[in-house]
This record gives sequence, structure tokens and C-alpha cells, in this order.
Amino acid sequence: MKAHEGDVLRFTGRTVGAAEHHATVVQVLGEDGEPPYRVRYEDGHETEIFPGPGCVIETHPAHETSFGQPHRERQ
Repeated sequence: MKAHEGDVLRFTGRTVGAAEHHATVVQVLGEDGEPPYRVRYEDGHETEIFPGPGCVIETHPAHETSFGQPHRERQ
């Protein structure tokens, strides 16, 4: 899993009926986009995490899809 600052992590509920929640990556602490990440949840709470298998990254539109390439704004 690789992320950039500004990407959104979506966490699915672990039990039936549990709501999905989101967190925005505010800092990438690992190398080359790898975890851990410092994230900010919807309620403003910040923490460092290593995302698990129930997590999906929504890439910020300003980022390239491949790592190791310069980030450019999409037109």
C-alpha cells in the first residue's frame, strides 16, 4: 500500500451494519509512500496508523498513479 499526503483512506466496518469511516493522510512517515501514515479522521482526531486489509486508498486527483515519478496536476 502506498499513499501521498491528501489521499483519503476508507475503512470498511468489521461487523455487519458498521459504518465506513474515512481519514485523510496528512503525513507519510514511511519511505516511498509506504506506511505508517499520520491521518486525520472526520472528527479532527489525528493518529499514526498502519492500514490493514479493510482499508482502501482514494488517490487525490493531483497525484500521479505511479510512485517514483514527479507529481503533476492533472488537466
